[in-house]
Amino acid sequence: MNLDHATAAGVRHETIAVNDTRLHYVAAGDHGAPVLLVHGFPETWWAFNRLIPLLAAHHRVYAVDLRGFGDSETADERFSAAVAAEDLHALIEHLSVGPMHVVGQDVSGGVVYRLAATHPETVISLTAVESALAGFGADALADATHGGAWYIGALAAPGIAGMLFEKRARDFIGEYLYPLYGVPASAVSPADVTEYARTYGRPGGFSGAAGLYRSMLTEGEELRTLAHDTPLRMPVTTIGARGGGFTHDAFRNVTTQDVADIRLDGIGHYVAQEAPQLLANALIEAFAGNAPLPLSSRGLRSVSGRG
Repeated sequence: MNLDHATAAGVRHETIAVNDTRLHYVAAGDHGAPVLLVHGFPETWWAFNRLIPLLAAHHRVYAVDLRGFGDSETADERFSAAVAAEDLHALIEHLSVGPMHVVGQDVSGGVVYRLAATHPETVISLTAVESALAGFGADALADATHGGAWYIGALAAPGIAGMLFEKRARDFIGEYLYPLYGVPASAVSPADVTEYARTYGRPGGFSGAAGLYRSMLTEGEELRTLAHDTPLRMPVTTIGARGGGFTHDAFRNVTTQDVADIRLDGIGHYVAQEAPQLLANALIEAFAGNAPLPLSSRGLRSVSGRG
């Protein structure tokens, strides 16, 4: 484990060998139902550093660096969302805390969905934050001719991520990506960018992102088949902000029941960084009683302001 990593009060760092890789994760809290937080891009576990203590007052909280991200081992070109889901399953088995509330943000939506669909016994509830699914709208996010992000295709192309982005990781993340999404400096500071660039700038630092975006561009038919054959039966909540209802539109197609839909008004795409308190409040309510029944009964819930 890299001893130069950033840390936060009350957080324990661990590195474990599972599924032919090494995963870094952090843990906090000593009571309550367990929660697994899964980051997106251009993130690592650090995206949750202000959220974790808010949740840890009520839950045992774990936040992982996916394979190819952060201080976990880099990935090869066979890495995919399916492999990442199996990594998470192996991590949950290793933790031996029983089934968990699983939260996925951004591009990890396909990973946490696969985990819930293929290992439902490990997932108490599934929450998707500003996320989409291949086969249910995510594919369009890479269509630069119709407003999609050009960098998705670049990251997905074999070898290009290392060539274009590694040596300029700090500039790409801090000067381009976060400003592109209108993230204020109060949410992602220069120190935060330094922490992200520390690991994205290593050799293979973009290998995880490359694998997940390759999956997003190719797994649509597979996810549609999975949703048809094994729809989710655990409670599902979606949390949308800048993206409006695209998260809910995707995940309501993969479950047998109503999906609770929470909207955080005035918040951008990177919810955990921009509004940790609002997100913590929404998650704690969703986790309550192992099912977000109050939200399901009300349908759309809107929360205003910044946290």
